[in-house]
Amino acid sequence: MAKNAGLDDLSVTGVEPLKEARLAIEDRKRQGLHAGMHFTYGNPERATDPSQLFEGAQSVLVALRSYKSASVEGFDLRSPETEISVDGPEGSVASYVCSDEYGMLRQGLMKVVSYLESFGARAEVVMDDNRLADRAIAAKAGLGWLGRNTMLLHPDLGSWTVIGSVVTDIAFKQEVEKVPDGCGTCRRCSVDCPTGAIDEFGVLDANRCLAWLLQAKGIFPRQYRTALGDRLYGCDDCQVLCPVNDTAIEGARAAVPREAKVDIVALLHSSDDELMNQYGHWYIPRRRPEYLRRNALVVLGNSQSGDDPEVERVLANCLASTHALVRSHAVWAALRLGKRHLIGPDEMRSLTENDPEGLVRTELEEWGILADPVSS
Repeated sequence: MAKNAGLDDLSVTGVEPLKEARLAIEDRKRQGLHAGMHFTYGNPERATDPSQLFEGAQSVLVALRSYKSASVEGFDLRSPETEISVDGPEGSVASYVCSDEYGMLRQGLMKVVSYLESFGARAEVVMDDNRLADRAIAAKAGLGWLGRNTMLLHPDLGSWTVIGSVVTDIAFKQEVEKVPDGCGTCRRCSVDCPTGAIDEFGVLDANRCLAWLLQAKGIFPRQYRTALGDRLYGCDDCQVLCPVNDTAIEGARAAVPREAKVDIVALLHSSDDELMNQYGHWYIPRRRPEYLRRNALVVLGNSQSGDDPEVERVLANCLASTHALVRSHAVWAALRLGKRHLIGPDEMRSLTENDPEGLVRTELEEWGILADPVSS
C-alpha cells in the first residue's frame, strides 16, 4: 500500500494515549521551553490521545515520505527543477520546503483513505495538525526512535522525512516492535547547534532554535542574529550533523533539491503580493510579509555585500518602510554592513516616527545612536 501511494514507509498502531509524550510536552511548557509556541502545546492532552480524533477511532496508520536528495545547488522555489544563479547575497532554505512535501504526503495519505473507504471504513487524514503529536505516534508505530536532535530517526531514511497519519475505525492487528535508540553516546547535534538550543539529553529550547525564531512573531532576537548566518527559512544543522543521516537512503521518488538559495535583494524589492505568491506556503507569522523582510534583512546584514550598490539601494528602501519591524532590522543590517551614512538626521527623524513599540528607537540605542534627534 505504501509504495503505491508514493509513501516510503507505513505502519499501524492503536489509539492508546501517548503518556510519555504528554508528560514531556507539559514539562517543557512549564519550563517555558516552548517559547510561546502553540500547536501541540496548546492542548497536550488532546494532542497525545489519538482516540479523540473521532468517535470510534481504533487504529492510526502512520506514514513517512522522504525528501532526501543529494543536490545542494540553488533552485527556483517556484519551479524546483530549474536551477538559478544568484549574483548578490543569498538566503538558504530548509530542505523540506524546496518542494511541496506536505502536499505530496497528503496525496499519498488520501490514497490510503480511499482504499480503506472502499471497505466501508471511516478514515481521516491527520498531518501537520495540532491534534496529534506526529513524531510520538510515529515512534509508537515502530517507524523509528526519537533522536537527541528531537527528530524521528528512521533506521534507513534517517530524519529526512515528513510524517502524516490516517486514523480509521478499523481495528487492525498490531505487531509493532519499538525501534531501539540508535543515538548512543553521540552528542553532535547538541554540541554543534549554532545557538546551543539542544541540551545533552535531547531537550530543545525553542527560545534558542533558529528554525522557530524565523517563524516567531516580533523582532528577531539580537543575540542570535549573527548565528543565523544566511538562513532565511528553517535550519537543517541538527539533521546535517546527524551520523544516521550520513547513510540515509533516498525515498522512492524523483529527486528534488535539498536546499534552495533565495536572492535576498530581489526578495526585499518584492511587493507584498509578490512575496505571498512566492512564499505563501511557508509559515509566516500573522500572514504578514514584513516578517519575510525581517528575516531577509538579518541575512543581508550577515552577508559580505556592503560594497554592492544594489544592496545600498534596497537598504535605503527598507529604512523608509512603513513598518517599524522592517525599519529596525534595516538599521541593524545597514550598520552591520558599515552603511552609517544611510542614517543621517533626516532619516533618523523618519525612522523613529510611527514606532509605537519603540523597535527602531531600541535598535538605534543598542548601536549607541541617539534615537530622537528632534529632542536634542
